[in-house]
Amino acid sequence: MEQSSTSALLQGTVLDLASDVVSALRSGDHVRAGSTLTAGGAGEGVARAAVRVLGADALLPSVLLRVPPAPGQLAVFKDAVAAHQPRADAAPAVVWSHWAMARTLRRLEHSLTGPDAAEPAAEPGADWLDGAGWQTLTHQLAVLAPLALPGEECAVTRAARRRPVDVARGFVRAVRRRDWQQAAGAGRWLTLLDGVPDTLGLEAGLDFVRLMGGSDPRVALQLEAARLMPAAVLL
Repeated sequence: MEQSSTSALLQGTVLDLASDVVSALRSGDHVRAGSTLTAGGAGEGVARAAVRVLGADALLPSVLLRVPPAPGQLAVFKDAVAAHQPRADAAPAVVWSHWAMARTLRRLEHSLTGPDAAEPAAEPGADWLDGAGWQTLTHQLAVLAPLALPGEECAVTRAARRRPVDVARGFVRAVRRRDWQQAAGAGRWLTLLDGVPDTLGLEAGLDFVRLMGGSDPRVALQLEAARLMPAAVLL
């Protein structure tokens, strides 16, 4: 019973944090993005775990809108990076998610304190994506949607750029399966890729995903990111 209660608390905190991020992306108010983390409603461990679930997107408003995070928000994010180091046998997506968080932390610390910010770990490999079928590719990219940022360069973004048609197929499949989280994550990647078929109708497709799944703040987060990224200049 206690484990079930903790799981429910974590899930609720993740949704609250995602809602904060969506509100901040829509309003430009960075304080809103950290309200769940700094309000003290969830314990420190639950707050860190929620940040770990959301990954680098927990600080997406600061990255896309070029506004500094609230000090308490940045502190919880930093603690989450330190406390949730991937194990040696961790899945590639887990390793990449942690790497993206570390890179985001360094970017923000660099903007706040200058070039003395710590360097992130070496970039992981992404060979497993090259041989993946289009369904698996789309699933993995949706999980790693926090890496989909304008002007960013890493092995995962290069793998996505090589296969825009496969990602488009995955987007359509996710919509047909009513998997709105995967569809939104794939759509976020597609806004950055060249070679996406015009017949996909991406803009209309994203509007449909917003209509059908946008009440889920995790879906809305990806859609807001997709909306803002074309005009964004990163820190």
